[in-house]
Amino acid sequence: MLAFSLLAMAVSEEIDTLLITYHIHITNNLPLESPANDVPTLRLHCRSKDDDLGERAMFVGDDYTWNAKVNVLRTTLFSCNAQWTKGKQRHFDAFTASRDEERCQKYHNSCMWSVRRDGIYFSNNNSTWINEYPW
Repeated sequence: MLAFSLLAMAVSEEIDTLLITYHIHITNNLPLESPANDVPTLRLHCRSKDDDLGERAMFVGDDYTWNAKVNVLRTTLFSCNAQWTKGKQRHFDAFTASRDEERCQKYHNSCMWSVRRDGIYFSNNNSTWINEYPW
């Protein structure tokens, strides 16, 4: 009976983690290129194996957000291509279940990214930022 109870608890916890919705945020924090900021400074194209989220032209300060759930095999992956008008381009993984499932639960299930002059920064608490993808 104890073994059945432990198994039931483990399965319940597994199902609970699959029900979590993760919020991925990517903010354009690049420097202004023109005083009027009338030109998008960042082009962002994100996709998973199943969903192409399309390309976005982002002005400074714009935030692009979408939600994701982890699949049963825990292979969920959303990758993005960021292209800055200064001629820099970088491919990065915005959400990888194996890397982000635990670390993004710490702050309202959010994975936050900030595109900056020297790279693409990650935070899971909106105060400590790490440059995970330098240009």
